[in-house]
Formats: sequence, C-alpha cells, structure tokens
Amino acid sequence: MHTKTAAVFTQNNKRYDVEKIRNDFPILKTTVHGKPLVYLDNAATTQKPQYVIDKENNYYKKYNANIHRGVHALSQEATEAFEESRIIVKKFINALGKNEIIFTRGTTESVNLVASTYGRENINEGDEIIISHMEHHSNIVPWQMLCQEKNSKLRVIPINDDGELIFEEFEKMINKRTKFISVVHASNSLGTVNPVKKIIDLAHSHNIPVMLDAAQAVNHLPIDVQELDCDFLAFSGHKLYGPTGIGILYGKVNHLDAMPPYMGGGDMISKVTFEETTYNELPHKFEAGTPHISGAIGLGAAIEYIEKIGLENIARYENELLIYATEAVSDLTGLRIIGTAKEKISVLSFHFENVHPHDVGTFLDFEGVAIRTGHHCTQPLMKRFNIPATSRASFGMYNTKEEVDLLVAGLKKILEVFG
Repeated sequence: MHTKTAAVFTQNNKRYDVEKIRNDFPILKTTVHGKPLVYLDNAATTQKPQYVIDKENNYYKKYNANIHRGVHALSQEATEAFEESRIIVKKFINALGKNEIIFTRGTTESVNLVASTYGRENINEGDEIIISHMEHHSNIVPWQMLCQEKNSKLRVIPINDDGELIFEEFEKMINKRTKFISVVHASNSLGTVNPVKKIIDLAHSHNIPVMLDAAQAVNHLPIDVQELDCDFLAFSGHKLYGPTGIGILYGKVNHLDAMPPYMGGGDMISKVTFEETTYNELPHKFEAGTPHISGAIGLGAAIEYIEKIGLENIARYENELLIYATEAVSDLTGLRIIGTAKEKISVLSFHFENVHPHDVGTFLDFEGVAIRTGHHCTQPLMKRFNIPATSRASFGMYNTKEEVDLLVAGLKKILEVFG
C-alpha cells in the first residue's frame, strides 16, 4: 500500500482527514472549464483511489492470464488474486461462505439473474411479486418481464410525501399469492434508507424470500447479510470506489443450488457431452465465460481501501455533509427538496419551480460542479412527486463543506440569471 493512503489509515483513529483521502484520488485534481472539479455525482458512480488503479494495472502489467484450470504461473497467480477478492467480498458483507458470492457485471445483471433463474422456477400464473415505488428501473423491469411471461402480478409498496415506505400498506399487501419481494436498501433518487430488516422479518414470517438492491447502500452503510437474513443481495463495484463492469450477487446456498444456470459456456460446467451437461459447483455455476478478472481484483482493492478508513467513519462524515448541504439550500427561493426521510444516505435531490434540472446541471458544469440531472432511472418515482426530473447532488467520502459552498454559490447564480 502506498504511503499517502497508509498515512490516512494510521491517522484515522484520531480524526477523519478528508484532505489526505482526497490526495488518494487523482481525478480530484482535474479542472473543468478552468475551475477545480467539484464532483457531486457519486450516486451515479464514485471516483477511484490510486490504490485501486494500481491494483488493477498491476494485474495487466505483471500477471495477466485467464483464470482457473491454467497450470502455468501467471494463470495460478491471476486465479489466486481473483478468488482472494471473492473472499474479501464474503467477509465484507459477512456471507456464510465464498460459494454464496457470484461475480456479475453489476447490480442490473444480478437482479436479472435472479429473475431469470429463481423467478422462472418459482413464480407461476396468479402469483404476486412485491417491489416499492422508489425502485430503480433495474429492479422494476426484470420483474415486469417475468410477470408478463408468467401471467403473474407486480405489486408496488406506496411511499409518503417524505419518500418513506408506508409500511402499514406493505403489511396489507402480503397474502398467500405473494411469492417474492425485491426492494431497494437505499434510494438513489431520494437517499431514503428503507427498514430492510423489518421487511425481511415480516416476509420470512410468511415464508417469502427477499432480495435487496444494495447498490446505493453498500458504500454508505455496513451490511451483514447474516444479520439481515436476506435471501439475495446485489451491488455494483463502481458505486464502491471500484471498477465499472463488475458486481456481486449474494445468495443463500439453498437457493443458488436449486437455481438453474443463467448462461451456458465455459467454467460453469463440470462435464459436457453432446448428450448432456453436468454443471459446475457454486459459485462457478453462475460465472460462464472469462470474467472481468481485473475488475474483480479492483473491487477487492476498493473494499480493502474503504475498510481501512472504516464505513462507520465514512457514514458519519457523509451525514455531516448531508446535514450541512440540506441546511444550506433550504433557504434558496423556489427550491424544493425531494426526499426528506428521517433515515437518509448522502443524496440531496431538489427541484426549482422555474428552472429545468437540465439547465441547472449545465450551468453548474461551467462552475466546475458535477451533479446529476434527470429522472435517475426512477421515472415512476418522478411521477409520484409530479415532476419530470430532479437535480441531484450526491456526496462521497472525499467531498468537503467547501465544495458544498461552491454548489450553493452556483445555485444562487442560477437564481440570479433565471430570476
């Protein structure tokens, strides 16, 4: 580990040194339109520390080879690094075993994998699947497709005006036809943290399995899948300060064993003849073809990096930023915060009465401030709040109050220009 990162880690018990953390992220030294980059689009993707970049580059420079079954030294080293990352993920979410950790391309593929395998095997005509009103399209569309195929029904947990699930309505929805529940742990558009343990406990009292979309939660909140007792959980590496194109599906062994493969090909087989194929053991049964080897290694490195700082320390710091930013924008004329739940991660979505979000994003870009504007792949949620889109500032471990001040200064300029 390089010395700058180590300095942050050793000082962490004394104080949260955001400037030393920032020094680990090369892109934060970038200028945009002649101004220092203020990156507030972390809910879309996080930036990568040099430690992760070096780990991934090192694979290509020193031991690039395909994994599993290779007898030469490079293949064995690559396989060891790849499988070590699986163990890192297993420990990170406290899975029971590494065979419960499936490498995918991301949260989207993980949800589709479960819908296409567990769903096709267990959902029948007339059955019901429950999701929530705040789901990302990736946790809506796969279930819609399954329901259309099986002639089953998709039901939606309503939310209140603060962007919180109405739990009493959820309780009423559960009946003997309910066969699966898939909900987001933390909303990418609202920042709402859902009471997932309460949801899982209620579902399990009716013998209903639960999947969690943890894409937005995993880099803000400690996750213990054994404590939560979820049946499936998905997240993406690029939200976790790791590479794009790599993700995780966690599943309980009894479910994964019973599920058919998602794709056929190399590495997911034990024996192939023209008459029949015997499938490989877990987790390889769901990992057909050459995987994103460098991505998996990079994901493991990203987890190592944030664990040295401590997710609880990061969460505490990000919460301070969120409170500071929320108070700073609250007095701006015509600004409405979308998502005011009591339990939130560091997402600040807002809407101006008389300024379109795309204009807000474009104007801020010329100030060097990067935010996300649009429907954030949650179009039903936008409809619920009767708006076409929001402007969203989302904070990460390396953001500062000074950057929040620059955001607010930019928003004030927008109000001056647009009246």
